Amino acid sequence: MNLNEGDSAPDFTMPATAGRKVSLADYAGKPFVLYFYPKADTTGCTKEACAFQEALPQLGHLGLDVIGVSRDPMKALEKFAEKYSLTFPLASDAEGAVTEAYGTWVEKSMYGRKYMGIERSTFLVGPDGKIAKIWRKVSVTGHAADVLKAAQALG
Repeated sequence: MNLNEGDSAPDFTMPATAGRKVSLADYAGKPFVLYFYPKADTTGCTKEACAFQEALPQLGHLGLDVIGVSRDPMKALEKFAEKYSLTFPLASDAEGAVTEAYGTWVEKSMYGRKYMGIERSTFLVGPDGKIAKIWRKVSVTGHAADVLKAAQALG
């Protein structure tokens, strides 16, 4: 699926860390950040999660929640959240329906080997449930700051 800015955010319901469940309906009328990362507790994903954790007070000030999504099992996500004191929900899309719906499950290539995996992507969803901004093939350094800037522009 090819999502564009201005499209309605695809529906989702997923189990998340700390015994939570996250769903699109929970955020009706509220802006939020939905970011997809390949694997819990790997270098880039840890750096990205910690950057979002650091930006939480400013994002929260703007009324934004953050949800991290990977296809990791809940057990791995709980361990990851605990290890780095991540307070925002990390959701498990074990079946891959949400990563498919957001177009983040893509063919990747490493050392000439092709495989399917999550493309690091972030979606800023406005209070109207529409996608305000999309970042694809995210470079971790400075990304949380870019998201914060775009969130401030939402008003």
